[in-house]
Amino acid sequence: MARLSVSRVLRPCLGGGAAAFSGGPSLGYSAEEPLKVRLSSALRSCCCPGDLPRGRQIHAQIIVNGIPDLQQLQARVLGMYMLCGSFSDGRSLFIISENRIPMAWNWMIRGSAMAGLFELSLLLYFKMFSYGVAPDRYTFLAVLRACVGLRAPDLGSLIHGTLVSMKMEADPFLGSSLIKLYADNGLIGHARKVFDGILDRDSVLWNVMIDAYVRNRNSREALALFNAMRSSETAAPPNEVSLACVLSVCASEGKLGHGAQIHGLAMKFGLDMESSVANTLLSMYAKCRCWAETTKLFEEMPPGFGPVAWNGMISGYAQNGMEEEAVDFLRRMQVAGVRPDSVTLVSVLPLFSCRASLKKGEEIHAYIIRNVVDLDAFLKSALVDLYLKCREVGTAAKVFRETGTVDVVIVSAMISGYVLNGYSGGALAAFRELVAAEMKPNAITIASVLPACASLAALKAGKELHCHALKNAMEEICFVGSALIDMYAKCGCLDLAHQIFERMPERDSISWNSMISSFAQNGSPEEALRLFRRIVLQGAAAPYDCTTISSALSACANLPSLRHGTEIHGHMLRRRRQIADIFTESALVDMYAKCGDLAAAGKAFDAMEAKNEVSWNSIIAAYGSHGHLPQAAVLFEGMLAAGFLPDHVTFLSLLSACGHAGEVERGFQFFRRMAEEFAIAARMEHYACMVDLFGRAGRLEEAMRFIQAMPFPADAGVWGALLGACRMHGGATEFAELASQHLLRLDPCNSGYYVLMANVHAVAGRWEGASKVRNLMKERRVQKPPGCSWIEMAGGPAARVFVAADTAHPECPMIYSLLRVLLLQLGEEGYVPQTSYL
Repeated sequence: MARLSVSRVLRPCLGGGAAAFSGGPSLGYSAEEPLKVRLSSALRSCCCPGDLPRGRQIHAQIIVNGIPDLQQLQARVLGMYMLCGSFSDGRSLFIISENRIPMAWNWMIRGSAMAGLFELSLLLYFKMFSYGVAPDRYTFLAVLRACVGLRAPDLGSLIHGTLVSMKMEADPFLGSSLIKLYADNGLIGHARKVFDGILDRDSVLWNVMIDAYVRNRNSREALALFNAMRSSETAAPPNEVSLACVLSVCASEGKLGHGAQIHGLAMKFGLDMESSVANTLLSMYAKCRCWAETTKLFEEMPPGFGPVAWNGMISGYAQNGMEEEAVDFLRRMQVAGVRPDSVTLVSVLPLFSCRASLKKGEEIHAYIIRNVVDLDAFLKSALVDLYLKCREVGTAAKVFRETGTVDVVIVSAMISGYVLNGYSGGALAAFRELVAAEMKPNAITIASVLPACASLAALKAGKELHCHALKNAMEEICFVGSALIDMYAKCGCLDLAHQIFERMPERDSISWNSMISSFAQNGSPEEALRLFRRIVLQGAAAPYDCTTISSALSACANLPSLRHGTEIHGHMLRRRRQIADIFTESALVDMYAKCGDLAAAGKAFDAMEAKNEVSWNSIIAAYGSHGHLPQAAVLFEGMLAAGFLPDHVTFLSLLSACGHAGEVERGFQFFRRMAEEFAIAARMEHYACMVDLFGRAGRLEEAMRFIQAMPFPADAGVWGALLGACRMHGGATEFAELASQHLLRLDPCNSGYYVLMANVHAVAGRWEGASKVRNLMKERRVQKPPGCSWIEMAGGPAARVFVAADTAHPECPMIYSLLRVLLLQLGEEGYVPQTSYL
């Protein structure tokens, strides 16, 4: 068969007619140039998916013309397929080729990495050694890219060793790849060692190392390295990349002085109007709230910047919560004929993440649909976040599923929103979908889904997520560690939570707060105070805040420890500006009340400069829990007069106060006002308070009717209140039997209910029934924790705890001797112990 003419076949795709291969002016070839050279040059011009048909025609000509010494040309064809996105064609060619030169292996390794097949890239790298093909610098560039994609610093370190053995470690291009690999995995020391080992540093290498420090939040070293670059005699002067990188540090940390100096340097080098530099300058001045400089810089920027400059201004206003200015700039942008893009809308949408502004957010969503704005991953994530924060879970789910643009960021936003709105089951379902879609969850995803496990007490799922965090070196990240601490604590594994806390190499205020509050809320207030003492002793740089103080005060209230609470109050007064807010002051009121100092609680409340619903609830609960119903009622009216609406906590405190004071009718009035006047639906706790209120007054039949009229089934708290009332008044064994049946079904492991039931039988003289209850406890292996008391001693520890029949105290003989004396004196005064109670 006659050979086809090359010029005839390639004419349509090269666009230069026969002249393209006959020395015509379009490509500059001479007629004498070999066909192989011309085909090789044509292949180099095929470098994007649109060039694939043309590349395939060139490949066909290579085959039909039987060109000798084909290996290098085949490698170029292989490279063409990889650059044009046809990995399957490239792989097929690689399989049938002899593959004796590094170029073919390099293209195959690089193409695999480009296709996201990082494991295959590494497999090919190790395989080429068995074929006797030595890697070169291009091999290592592709392999290191695969290590970056896999987040595999150990493998990268192994390849680094090979580079050293081949004396290639000083190559600036390979050095840049190694620095990126180490920096992306937090090994900034290794990255700096690579940088220091390269003597011939170009501007790219300097920029990569500065960027590594920036991404690892080491601004001090980033700025120091930038200064070293400027003072180095061999280094090239800073370019727009260098300046944009250090300006981003100044923007994120509010270093206005440094930023202004670098602005002057950019003007000196004539780079201040480069797009990346100018926009970073805008961001810096906006974050530092220097609006005059921001506006001046914006007006000096050339019109050719398009939406980029406008986006910088809108983003600056949005990040500072200046809604009106951001919206005004958005209008001006459209009047100027500049069309908002996805970046513009992503900047604006967070301003409307509340119910009051939802309509404006919906208008922007409508604009996106009308103008067919590209709904990329960032814009879709911003819309999902908007609707979730506005409690529109259904709309958020619809946006999430209506397009194919889904990545780990969007799924993480969806998971976080489900948790925020109390849909913990939906959060876990979304996470399972992410795993099923073979998307790799990142640290934010893990930290977002862990609270769902905590809410559902799904310890097994939480442990599986913990394993994933360990395998991917995420446990040491502060926010992941804090989420793990919270999950284990809420699942009842306080010891595991504490182990994770102690293993964390760095702890921020969130991790300290999570551990302290976990101890305070899970029956270990002494440990909470011990941790608080540790953090305070770190001095001025200690990472604690108002939440830490609130948790420590809660621990003092739970002990209770008035002395430690007073010390924390003094600490608050000394550092009022840093660690005192309306919530810590409300916690202070609660602490004094629970420690029995009602006068101090009242003074703390009166000293508050600003009050909210929480602070009013705290003082009402303080007086209510001490049985001062008149004062609690006066404070309630004062709350209304101050313009604050009560919530379910307010009425819970009032109902409890009525119970302590025995004011049944007053309590029933508050219960009715809650629904009729304030439209607050009664919760289970309110019904339990009402049952307790009737029970304390001995009106057990009314309490029973109240339970039967409830709109939902009573829980263990309601039936427990009824059972307690039966024990208090005796005789109502039929109600006690009914309550105990429900309690043994709803909460069969609570020893307190068994003891209550046994005491009801004992008071009624039904010892056989009491014995049956005790036997049932043994059968079900329910153990009653020993009764304990504690007392705070001046100059001693937080509190001394005593359990029943305790002999651990060093002064035990003296204590029991004094107790016997007290019992004799009580007997002389006419005291008769109630031996019917267990």
